[in-house]
Amino acid sequence: MDKKNYTDQMQRTVEVNSTVSRIVSLVPSQTELLVDLGLRDKLVGITKFCVHPRGLKKEVQLIGGTKHVKVDLVKSLNPDLVIGNKEENNQTDIEELEKFLPTWMSDIFNLEDALEMIREVGSLTGTSQKAEEIVSKIRQNFSRLENLKRTNQTVLYLIWKNPYIAVGPNTFIDAMLTTLGFQNAIKEERYPEVEMTGLNPELIFLSSEPYPFKEKHIEELQNQFPGSQVVLVDGEFFSWYGSRLIDAPAYFEELLNQIEAG
Repeated sequence: MDKKNYTDQMQRTVEVNSTVSRIVSLVPSQTELLVDLGLRDKLVGITKFCVHPRGLKKEVQLIGGTKHVKVDLVKSLNPDLVIGNKEENNQTDIEELEKFLPTWMSDIFNLEDALEMIREVGSLTGTSQKAEEIVSKIRQNFSRLENLKRTNQTVLYLIWKNPYIAVGPNTFIDAMLTTLGFQNAIKEERYPEVEMTGLNPELIFLSSEPYPFKEKHIEELQNQFPGSQVVLVDGEFFSWYGSRLIDAPAYFEELLNQIEAG
């Protein structure tokens, strides 16, 4: 079968069959994208965290988690394409997989990186036209946010508890916060553990993932930060960089209205 060389977002050269028929996805947001590209029947392996679309986990072989991939199981599925992500997957797992299988990696820090990934996955899988349609919808919907931006309200975005872990600069979530006009209260890059004392953010966002923050956690932090507005947010719209981005702006608009209403 003819093969073609692709350069992934880690600047690695990956040789892939010109026609891909068996795909393993190691990232939930990219799994959802593959389905929306019309490739559901070509997925032969996904992670246990690939919760969208609903019901997919009952149809496709589970190959572990994003950080703990069952490498031997993936190899046994004989995929002609594995799709992962530098941040979400374990480097050791990827290095082992790429010895045997075409393993294409994304590396995403902002919206433009995400759109490039969508286009590249479309090219890899023969679905470029559909990928361009998705990119166009995302651009169109994000353009509507321009008039809704906040005026530099400071926000602390928490993704974990005990210990508290926040989102800092140089992350896709931070890029989404910036897009909305927020100023990140955290200056340390990536995902630092934070001492809550000394912080005084105007807003505290409690993400639904990876830690499942709930209503009860709002009260805890509201007592600790009486001057802050504490809000539960849907982490998928802030961190999933595939086709879910189509609906992210509508969610962000609702969120901004919620904050405005207090």
